[in-house]
Amino acid sequence: MNISKQKPPKSGRRALVTGITGQDGAYLTRRLLELGYEVHGLIRRCSVPNTSRLDRLIPPDSPLRERLCLHFGDLTDSASLLRAVESARPDELYNLAAQSHVRVSFDVPDYTAEVDALGVLRLFEAVRTAGLAEKIRFYQASTSELFGKVAETPQNEKTPFHPRSPYGVAKLFAFWTVLNHREAYGIYAVNGILFNHESPLRGENFITRKITLAAARIALGKQDRLTLGNLDARRDWGHAADYVEGMRLMLTAETPDDYVLASGEDHSVRQFAEIAFEKVGLAIRWEGKGIEEKGIDQKTGRVLISVDPQFFRPAEVDLLRGDAAKARKKLGWTPRYDFRALVDEMVRADLKNESNSP
Repeated sequence: MNISKQKPPKSGRRALVTGITGQDGAYLTRRLLELGYEVHGLIRRCSVPNTSRLDRLIPPDSPLRERLCLHFGDLTDSASLLRAVESARPDELYNLAAQSHVRVSFDVPDYTAEVDALGVLRLFEAVRTAGLAEKIRFYQASTSELFGKVAETPQNEKTPFHPRSPYGVAKLFAFWTVLNHREAYGIYAVNGILFNHESPLRGENFITRKITLAAARIALGKQDRLTLGNLDARRDWGHAADYVEGMRLMLTAETPDDYVLASGEDHSVRQFAEIAFEKVGLAIRWEGKGIEEKGIDQKTGRVLISVDPQFFRPAEVDLLRGDAAKARKKLGWTPRYDFRALVDEMVRADLKNESNSP
């Protein structure tokens, strides 16, 4: 893999992906490389290797690696962003980097704003300074958390915003920054308002992966219990592989616009857990209410799931369900995965990984 200023052979269009080592960055990079892109990625300097997701989707011996180049940088560092943009000179820029954990944003609101809000502004300044404003197509990873305390269900591009976390507020700044640069400077810039999208590459501190990993470990006798927060919270969950394709389609449209990507279905955290445990052969029955609620193994009576108030948000978002009609009509985007297929893939991947680890 090429690092920093070393450039791989040129082939087709050129893309710069921030957040390339994350779930979405890995899936998007594989898709772009398969389409013949030369992909440049922004990666933070770390004392330990942090490219495991890329390695899983694009093996080190894959010929696709010849068109992948990584640049050290950070959204809090304007100089590194300018160097990366000037070195890559991309046709397309996908800004996927963020402090993306909603609950954690309450603990580190300053850092969340620096990365998720001001980081986007710094990227646009780098684009303009490099003289690429008229050439580049810019994708901003927006979020359903913009809707927060929802005014209507389902939510679409015209639904009013009411974010309920520092993460959502920072992303709202970024949303309007994109519109401002589109209108003021004529940059082809779009917001992808993506509802929750998961995969086996999801971080272990996100609730979906926390559930599937715990189900696998409990089934294998490596963990005793799963502890969760608000079991009643309902989300619109899809697969990351479907959603990164929607990102790409947004940048191939004739004119820039903002789009919601969503499955159109919502499920509770409780339902997600039930299905995940069902996939490992454990049937759950629920007893109690509120913080006293417990998920119990129907066969043995053993408590497998409990609730801890520390996992509740200070300002809860109860229900998010998206309407992606605009993306279906204008982009031809339709997800391939349904909810159960998503959970099944995640559980199977965690069972395989845990079976092969000490």
